[in-house]
Amino acid sequence: MDLWQLHIFCKVVELKSFSKAGGAVYLSQPTVSSHIKDLEESTGCKLIDRLPKEALPTRAGELLYRYAKKLLLLRDEAESALAEFQGTIRGCLTIGGSSIPGVYILPRIVGMYIRTFPEVKISLSLGDTGSTIDKIMSGELELGVVGALSEGGGLDQEEVFEDAMRLIVPASHRWAGKGAVSLEDLQKEPFIIRERGSGTLKSIQRNFDRMGHSIRKLNIASEMGSTEAVLQAIKAEAGVSILSSLAVSEDVSAGRLKVLDICGVDLTQRFYATKLKNRTPSPLCKSFFKFLKEKITGF
Repeated sequence: MDLWQLHIFCKVVELKSFSKAGGAVYLSQPTVSSHIKDLEESTGCKLIDRLPKEALPTRAGELLYRYAKKLLLLRDEAESALAEFQGTIRGCLTIGGSSIPGVYILPRIVGMYIRTFPEVKISLSLGDTGSTIDKIMSGELELGVVGALSEGGGLDQEEVFEDAMRLIVPASHRWAGKGAVSLEDLQKEPFIIRERGSGTLKSIQRNFDRMGHSIRKLNIASEMGSTEAVLQAIKAEAGVSILSSLAVSEDVSAGRLKVLDICGVDLTQRFYATKLKNRTPSPLCKSFFKFLKEKITGF
C-alpha cells in the first residue's frame, strides 16, 4: 500500500469530506477521489461510502483506518529516529489530551515546543480521558495527557500537574456571594454532570469516595459531553457543577461565573502523561515529554 494514499484516505475519514481532505493535503477533489479509487482497487474493497452530505468509511474502511493510522505513526517514528541519528529534532508527532489539558495546557506547550524546534510538526487529538486512552492502547497516539488513572494494565502513567476544581455557579445565583457551601446544600441543587469517560467526572467520584460521600446523592439535572457545554448550561442557569479552575478563569474574571468551595471536600484533580508500557517511545516523543515536564510547572 502507498503511504501517501493512506494519508489521504485517513484525512477523508477524519474530515468526512473529499473536498475538505483535499484542502488539508493541498490536492483537488478529483485528485483525492482518484487516490481513493486506486486504494480501493488495490485492496479489493469499497472503503468510502459517498453520501449526499458526507463521506463515511465502510466496515472495511474502518478496519483499514485503524491499521493506516498505525502505519503512518510508524513512518513518523522512523523519520524522527533518522533525524536523531543525524543530530537534529525533526519529524511528526501525534499526541492526545483530554478536555482540560487538551484545551488549556497542551496547545501552549506545543506552541513553545515548535518555536524551539521549528522542523517538528505536532498533531493534537482532543477527546475525553476514556477515548484518549483507547487511542493510546490502539497505537493511534504515542503520548496523551489525561485526567484519571487507567483501571486496566498496559500503560505507563506519570503525574505531570494538578488543578484545583471548584463548585461553579452563575453570577446571579443566591450562593454567588459565598465562599463555600455544605455538601448537604449542594445535594438539593440541580447539578450538571460530565459524561462517563470524562476525567473530570472520575476525579469528582474519586474525591467524593475518599471523603466518605457518594456522587449518586447529587441532584443530577443533566449530563453534558464537554466542559464548554457545562459552562454554557451554568450560564443559562440550568444548574451548578464542579469544573477545573483553568476552564472557568476567563468567565470568573469577567464576572459571569462565581467559584466556591464545598465544605469538607477536597476537589484536587491530577493529570497524567500516559503511554504504552511496552512500547519504546520515539526520539521525538521522548524529547517532547522531557520538554513538557520542564515547562508545565509554570502553569
